[in-house]
Amino acid sequence: MRKRELKNMEWWVLIIALILCAIGLVALFSATQNSNYDSFYKQLLWLGISLGIMVIFAVIDYEKIVKASPIFYIVFLILLVAVLFTRPINGASSWFDIGFFSFQPSEFAKIFLILFLAFVISKIQAKQKEDINKFSRLLLILIIIGIPILLIVKEPDYGTATAFIVATLMMLFTAGIDKKYIIVTILLVAIAIPVLYNFVLPDHAKQRIDVFLHPESDPRGAGYNIIQSKLAIGAGEFTGMGVLKGNQTQLGFLYPKTTDFIFAVISEEMGFVVSSAIIILYVVLVTKSLYIAKTAKDTKGSVIATGIAGIFLFHMLENIGMVMGLLPITGVPLLFISYGGSSLITSFICIGLLLNISGKRQKTIFVK
Repeated sequence: MRKRELKNMEWWVLIIALILCAIGLVALFSATQNSNYDSFYKQLLWLGISLGIMVIFAVIDYEKIVKASPIFYIVFLILLVAVLFTRPINGASSWFDIGFFSFQPSEFAKIFLILFLAFVISKIQAKQKEDINKFSRLLLILIIIGIPILLIVKEPDYGTATAFIVATLMMLFTAGIDKKYIIVTILLVAIAIPVLYNFVLPDHAKQRIDVFLHPESDPRGAGYNIIQSKLAIGAGEFTGMGVLKGNQTQLGFLYPKTTDFIFAVISEEMGFVVSSAIIILYVVLVTKSLYIAKTAKDTKGSVIATGIAGIFLFHMLENIGMVMGLLPITGVPLLFISYGGSSLITSFICIGLLLNISGKRQKTIFVK
């Protein structure tokens, strides 16, 4: 790697990711003291592995990775089909249990779908930019994203499926999609929501929405987790109750405290100061990702960075929103902070790609 590329890299995306990981490790240390810190030590291991994989994706030219993306796309489609035949965990067939670790293909599929979409969009725009707005081209893109989304919904994993949709919409916007398609999409979504709720969604999904709207209607059942989460966040006040000292966290009222509700753990034990700092860090991370998209040397780099920004933005809004009772609970992790090997590896693959794309840009061109 040349010195110019190292100098051009947007190192702040890595610094922010590492700060978020450090906060997450402190929270995991506290949340797992009653289980011999098992998840904490595993997360340290996954962090080391993730950083190694990140370096690979930062060093190999992203154009070569994009060229190989059709192969990865097909591989993960096969894995998304195969995972449907595994034993359900917490009601969802989303994991391959491989002895010492569990592998979630939908997490990895997110990033490789972004890469494949970048490949397709760049091919479409190779001759004329307007080609992206031809109905046949958009239909092709919808088929490409529709297949994995339907498979993920089948698991069911509505949170990850929504992350796919958000990333895709942001990528198409960057690619220059016509506003009329955006307006039509918004109208279709507005029509589809009540139809899906009444005729498509299974009972457990409807229950989550109902609990989101009225958690007090079932305080000892479906509404229990969100009520305890709100209590934990409120108890933290400005500076928190102290690490290892949170009532909801340490007495076992908060569940699952290492994954979905890790932000509630942080809010209770570290307070408003740290929890608000997390939100600020995520906003800066998304902003930096969009800046990398703006200054990328080509369409591929631009749409990849935008798709990654979409993933970061959705995970932040959905996870923090659901633990605060502002959004329905979907099981979406808080990237870099929640426990999970698959999530951590894919998050750092995203960071590696952002470093890669920013390193290849001609940064001096954008200096006025």
